[in-house]
Formats: sequence, structure tokens, C-alpha cells
Amino acid sequence: MPASLLTPAITAELQRLGHADIMVGIPSFKNAATIGHVVRAAQAGLVQYFPDLRPLLVNADAGSPDGTQRVVAETEPPDYVERILLVRPTNRLERLTLTYPEVNGIGGKGAALHTIFEIAAALEVRALVVVDSDLRSIGPEWVELLSGPILKGGFDFVTPLYARHKYDGTITNTVTYPLTRALYGRRIRQPIGGDFGVSGDLVRHYLAQDDWTPEVSRFGIDIWMTTHALTGGFAVCEARLGAKIHDPKDPSGDLGPMFRQVVGTILAMAGRHPEAWLDVHASHEIPAYGFERWVEPTPLHVNTLRLLSEFDAGRLTLAPTWRAMLAPNHATAAIEISEVAGELAEAASRRLGLGGEAGPDHHVSTDEMSEAVAPYCFPDELWAGIVYDLVVAAHEQVLPLETLVAALVPLYFGRVGSLIVEARHLGQADAEERVERQARAFELRKPYLVERWNAAEQARIAADATASAASPSVRAGEAAG
Repeated sequence: MPASLLTPAITAELQRLGHADIMVGIPSFKNAATIGHVVRAAQAGLVQYFPDLRPLLVNADAGSPDGTQRVVAETEPPDYVERILLVRPTNRLERLTLTYPEVNGIGGKGAALHTIFEIAAALEVRALVVVDSDLRSIGPEWVELLSGPILKGGFDFVTPLYARHKYDGTITNTVTYPLTRALYGRRIRQPIGGDFGVSGDLVRHYLAQDDWTPEVSRFGIDIWMTTHALTGGFAVCEARLGAKIHDPKDPSGDLGPMFRQVVGTILAMAGRHPEAWLDVHASHEIPAYGFERWVEPTPLHVNTLRLLSEFDAGRLTLAPTWRAMLAPNHATAAIEISEVAGELAEAASRRLGLGGEAGPDHHVSTDEMSEAVAPYCFPDELWAGIVYDLVVAAHEQVLPLETLVAALVPLYFGRVGSLIVEARHLGQADAEERVERQARAFELRKPYLVERWNAAEQARIAADATASAASPSVRAGEAAG
């Protein structure tokens, strides 16, 4: 972890505060429209559920030009919350809003959390809750759900369990959930959920790590935290939060950079911690806290045709890279499927009046587009094998990690497109079962990953031994010359 980046002004404010028992952190950037509701809910949760603890709310902002920090400062004061809840807490609720310093010149969610972690550690906080600044569904109970297992149950890391729309959370559904589950044997459904709880012990563990990368300073932070909690032996559970209503993103157009940062981080960490997953077989549930919440998630529109077109376009430029980083049978299958994806998307675009390509889609629904390419399929087993090939390729440095992850993006589009096509007529529960089916495929194919990993390690050891054995004779020859 980088050295402390807290400014003198922040340090002076922490000296004034002295200590806090529970803290809510809200990283933000240009969230003036939504952060006021998040602040109100967080303040109410601190007062309502923990009136005897010393509370603190911290907003770590990236210098938003839209007045995000002003909204935080002007949101109803804590004494207003006390009046509407009819609760008089023992300690005054403190608020702190600041512009966080970048980490090695890089800003992002991870850099904001770096500052939040430092503040929590400096104040010896027992439980830290972090929530996204664009939430529309947060209520005061989220604070209790994310911190209660820490303060009452002895857990260290509380991950969210959301009710999400069947087309939402595509990076989670296709990569981080099945891969984390298969590698480390824990069924953490939302390993990059964005809203979580952390114990003081785990905060200090995070601050002691030395693998803070530029990706971790951005969106790689969530999977970095989850993986370190697992590899560090910390107690993990889930909290049932109900629906997550926020600013959703269409995977066909919005998630490329986030995908690269998240996947680059999970691959790098798998390479650094093989001892934590090589001998893990199957998986098991983790404890879940809170009542089941039956809610209908907000609908999400996805341009299915664009996903398939991007998959096919990737083949035209990346086929040699795919062949370099994937097993031959996986590369060949992916190339063949991408050709089918392109043909189906082009024909469907013409039929739907989209101009012969996956262009503007305002008058065509996701389900209509998915129905138009109904024969398309990207099998679970192939996707699991491709991801496992990438784990090995990243460790063996077949190509730079950035190149490998960028080459995976069109394949990810192809896999997401397949899940959306398959789920077009399904309800939430049946669509979730398809995600579970994929996760089981990752578990069943894990012996393939272990075999490839061990073979690569044996080859490396043999090569090192050969080089070592040859070096004395080389030096002798040089001496004789």
C-alpha cells in the first residue's frame, strides 16, 4: 500500500475528531443529483441503529465540477435526522467532505478508498461501511446490514447481496463471481458490489499490502479487497440489501474500461496467490445476514446486436492474439462463434430496420433484438476454458497483461450476448439459475486450469535448471577465451 497521502488539513481534522467507532465512507465524482439521498440515508442509519457509538460520515470526492461536495455539506444536518427519528444519540454525528489525493498520480474509486481506509485506521474505527454515491435504493437499514455482522457477529468483510435485473452486473456474472467462486471456494455472489462493510482489522490489513496498482486505484479496488479478505483468512459474509437501483450501464457501450481494470486485477492476484486456490475443490455458501427482500429490479436496456457485432469485429483484428493466449481448440471455437455472431447481428439489424449494422436502437427492445439472433450460443464450458487460459497466459506473461485483457473484451461481449439471448424469455429466478449453471461449469473445469498451471510451472523450473546448469560452462569458456 502506498505511504500515507493524507494532507495536513485532513490530519489536523482527524486530530480534532480523535476517535470514531463506526464510519460511513462515500466516494464520489459528479454525483450531485444523487448523493444527497445517500448522505441522508447514511446519517439516519448511524443515528437510528447505533445511537451509543461515535459515528462519522466521510465523503471522498474527486473534485467534482457539479457541486457534489456542496450538496454533501448542505444536506440536512445531523440534528434534523435526530428530530425525524425521535432518537437522541449519545455522541454527535460528525461529517467530513474532502477532495481525496491521487495515488501515484492516478485518481479513481480505489484512490478515494485509500483515503477512506487511512481515515478509518487513524480513528481506530471498529466498522467501516462504504456505499456508492449514485444509489437510489439505499435506506437507513443498509448501514446496519453492512456493519451489524462486524459489530455483532465478528465478521470482517460484508459483501452485498442484491436483487439485480437479469441483464445487470455482467462483469460480475461472467467473470468475477464464477472465477472467485471456483478459485477460492466461496460463493460470494457480488465480489465487486460497490457497497460493503469492513472491520478495523481488515482495514489495517489492506493498508499493509504492497500490491497497489494503477488498476486498484480505479475500479480494480473491489475485487482487490474481496481477494485479500479471502487470501488473508478473514471471516466473510453477505448482507441482503434488496434491489440496487443506481445508474446502470449498458455492457455494449459503457463497461470496457471497468472490465479491463477489474479483470486485470483479478488475473494479477490469481498469479500472486496460487497457494490459496490450487488445492481448493468445489465451493460452499457463505453466511447471509438480513431478511429476504422480494423486490423487482429496475429494467435495463442492452443493445444485444452491438455486443455480437463487437465480438465479430474483435476477431478481425485480434484473432492472432486469441491464438497466442488461448488453447488451440478454444481459439478456433471462439473464432468460429464470432463469425456466426457477426452474420446473425448483421441480418437481424436489417430485419429490424437498423441500417444493416448494430447502430441506434431506440425503437427496438432488448428482447426483440435477442429474439432476432435466437440461434446464437456461446457455451458455458468454452467461456470457462477461455478465462482459465487467460489466467495461465497472464502468469506466464505470454503477452503484456494489458494486451491480454484488452483482447478478452470482445470475447466478453460475445459471452454476455449469449446470456442475454438465453434469458430473453426468462424471469429473474430462471435467469439467475443460468448464472449458477455457468459458475458450476467453472468449478467442473477447474482441473483443466490446475493441470495447465502445474505444467507451466514445471516447464519454467526445467528451463531455470537448464540455464543454471549451462552457466558454469559458459563462464569457463569465457575465461578460457
